[in-house]
Amino acid sequence: MAGRSGSFSPATPSETSSSDNNSIEKSRKPDNTAFKQQRLPAWQPILTAQSVLPAFFVISVIFIPLGVALLLASNEVIEFSTDYTNCGNNECAELRNNASKMTIPCSCNVTLNVTKHMQTEVYVYYGLTNFFQNHRRYVKSRDDAQLNGQSVENSLSNDCSPYRNVNNTSSSPPIAPCGAIANSLFNDTFNFTLEGVTTPVGINLTGIAWPTDKGQKFNNPGDPNLSISQRFNGYAKPDFWQKAVYELDTNNPSNNGFENEGLIVWMRTAAFPTFRKPYGRIVDGLPKGVYTIQIDYNFPVQSFDGTKRIIVSTTSWIGGKNNFLGIAYIVVGSLCFAVGIALCIVHQITKKTTTGPR
Repeated sequence: MAGRSGSFSPATPSETSSSDNNSIEKSRKPDNTAFKQQRLPAWQPILTAQSVLPAFFVISVIFIPLGVALLLASNEVIEFSTDYTNCGNNECAELRNNASKMTIPCSCNVTLNVTKHMQTEVYVYYGLTNFFQNHRRYVKSRDDAQLNGQSVENSLSNDCSPYRNVNNTSSSPPIAPCGAIANSLFNDTFNFTLEGVTTPVGINLTGIAWPTDKGQKFNNPGDPNLSISQRFNGYAKPDFWQKAVYELDTNNPSNNGFENEGLIVWMRTAAFPTFRKPYGRIVDGLPKGVYTIQIDYNFPVQSFDGTKRIIVSTTSWIGGKNNFLGIAYIVVGSLCFAVGIALCIVHQITKKTTTGPR
C-alpha cells in the first residue's frame, strides 16, 4: 500500500492547551451573564392616549395656579429705584474715569420718591449693568485658601495675577484679598435721609450674605486674640481700594476683614452682566416720603459703558420682585392645556376614522 508523502507530527498536550488558552484570551465575546448578554428584565412604557392626555391636563392644573400664586406674591413686593450713574452733573463719574484720581473723594446726592409706606424689613440693593462677572478669567481670579484665613502669604494662587502682589512682583507684599474679583469690589456707600428729618436712616450692613459663606468660606487669618489690623500685618490693599481690608467696617468687628458681608456678597459672582446685589437692610422699614441719598461715589462705570442704580425693596415668601417665574409657569401650563385639547380632538377624529364603516 502506498503511503502519503510527507510526515505528520501530532501536537503534544502542552502545545494544545497553550493554543486553546491563546484563543480564549483573544476572544472578544462578552461573558455569558445576564448583564453582558442583555438578558436583564426591562420595562418600556407604551404611550397611549389614555396615559398621555391626562398628564398634560395634570401639568396644566398644577402649573397655572402655581404661576398665579408666584405672580401675586411678586406683585406684593414694593420696590423703588433710581439711577445715579451721572449724579452730581456727572462730575464724580468723570473723576472716577481717571485712574490717577481714584483716591480723590467725591460725593453727590440723588432723590428717591417712596410713594408707598414700606412697613416690613427693607433691603437696599445696588444694581450694575454691562459688568461681566461671568468672564472665565475673572471668575478664577481669587484664592479661596487665602479667603478662608489660611496663611498663604508666600504661596498665593497664580490665578490672582496680576493682582497677586503689589506691582505684580513676587518680592513685593502680597495683596489681601488678591485677585480681580476682590480688586473690583463695589465700594460706593449710601446714606438715606427723609425730607424734613435730620437723622439719617439706619442701614444694617449684615444679614445679606449666605450663612454658609459667612460661617465657613470666609475667615480672617492669624490669631483671633490679636487686633484685626495685626492679623493682616504684611498684607497690602488691592490697587482699586481706597482703604485696607481691615477697615471695611470698623464699627462692627464681626463684619470686618474677610468676614465683611459686603465683600462676601461681591465675591459670589453674578451669572449675567445686568445684576443687583444686596447692600444692607433697613430693619424698621421706610415711611412714605422723599429721601435724599448721599452717595460716596467710588465705583467707576464709564470705562465699560455701565450704569448704576439704587434699589429699595421689600420681600415676600419667594424673595424679591421677579415676575419671570410666575409668567413661565402660567405659559407652560397654558401650553400643556392647549396641547392636551388639540390631542383630544385628534384622538377622537382618529378613533372615528378607524372604527367607522368600511
